[in-house]
Amino acid sequence: MGGFFKAYDMRGTFGTDFDLGTVRRVGAALPKVVGGPRWLVGRDARTSSPSVHAALIDGLRSSGADVTDLGLCTTPMVYFFTAEDGFDGSVMITASHNPPSDNGLKVSKRTALPVGYADGLDEVERLVSAPGAQAADGPMPAPSAADAPDPQALSRYIAWQRKAVDDSVFKSLRYAVDCSNGVSSILAHELFPGAEFLNDTVDGRFPCHSPNPLKAEAREQAAQLVREKGLDFAVIFDGDADRCMFVDGRGEFVQPDYLIPVIARATLAAMKPSPGAKPKVIHDVRTSRGAIETLREMGCEPVMVPVGHAFAKPILRECGALCGGELAGHYYFSEFFGCDSGVLAARRIISEIARAKAGGVSFGAMMASVSGRYANSGELNFKVEDKDSAIERVLACAAKSLPKELSRSAMDGLRIEYAEGWINVRKSNTEPYLRLIAECDTPSRLGEWVTLLGAAIAGGKYEHIL
Repeated sequence: MGGFFKAYDMRGTFGTDFDLGTVRRVGAALPKVVGGPRWLVGRDARTSSPSVHAALIDGLRSSGADVTDLGLCTTPMVYFFTAEDGFDGSVMITASHNPPSDNGLKVSKRTALPVGYADGLDEVERLVSAPGAQAADGPMPAPSAADAPDPQALSRYIAWQRKAVDDSVFKSLRYAVDCSNGVSSILAHELFPGAEFLNDTVDGRFPCHSPNPLKAEAREQAAQLVREKGLDFAVIFDGDADRCMFVDGRGEFVQPDYLIPVIARATLAAMKPSPGAKPKVIHDVRTSRGAIETLREMGCEPVMVPVGHAFAKPILRECGALCGGELAGHYYFSEFFGCDSGVLAARRIISEIARAKAGGVSFGAMMASVSGRYANSGELNFKVEDKDSAIERVLACAAKSLPKELSRSAMDGLRIEYAEGWINVRKSNTEPYLRLIAECDTPSRLGEWVTLLGAAIAGGKYEHIL
């Protein structure tokens, strides 16, 4: 695995990591690997998406697929209609939060289960790379017509979202929505009444800021507006609207894993599980101990999963979880076919913010019961040539300098628990980084741990964090 083919999807720089010939060969391979004739295709607004869209559909049809085109849409819309309308497979053309020069393909099979490298994309890569696979390459079809959503599908999707969350309580709030010039723009005005909007014109060049709200610069415009106008909060969507992130009334970033209990509380109220039930809620290996403890206090059973939607979605279904989330801002819902939806997550979180405000509690104060329990480093990224050696150095450092280890999980990288906190070190599945998180009972201890472990990763002085 490498280059265009990733653990969860296919993604890279268009014209460098892949070209239209690659896309057409992927399209031709997918029905053979995934099976079934009925396929759904959607696309984001990246400048390369019309050409990629035409090449993909040409490849799918060359293998006998009957293709339905959603047009311009969000990634969760593709998930929704794949499951709701019984398609055999689907492809969303997007590179999600990557830079404008990138593009990619997210593949799902029946019921919107993800197709990752471990369960199908490896075979697609083999077929695409097989000797002679390029021999059939010929002239590419013309790029598709101007991007536009399918109006009937968009109306159905908006109606479903409105049914899932009653947004009448939003009227009590003063808030902003930053669409990041991504495809959330096609539905945000319908689903976030009363908001002030930023960057709500679809533009695949992402001219105003990065489509990745995990980056501080991508949140700053919304944060400034919140501070200048005294708003209650702002929500920022990524490029394909499968993730959402928040800043509070001070313009401060709310770490996404802290919001998992908020999602769970709102979803419990909406779904009304049986009295006495102990609903399961999934969270990834990077999740704060504060969030996990809060879930238990709410009567939920936290279930730890590996990072990435290709792992989270099947596990959510297998264990019968109600909902869940990740540090990266993906939130999953059993009612949404076990998939992630940035819009549904945002609307659920906003409903809880409105409830708190009605009781005289601000968003920031509402979150303090989770975020205030421990000092958390957030995810720190290191460029390291030999990741395995770096992990060995972390383990040696931890054994020598950190407190007594209570337990460890090797589910995804290593998560090691201590009475005073925990650490997680893991290789990125999508980028050339080694990632570290530490959480401790005090800020001073956190500083000590991060300095020690950072130096161990870098092989010397701690200075290599991106």
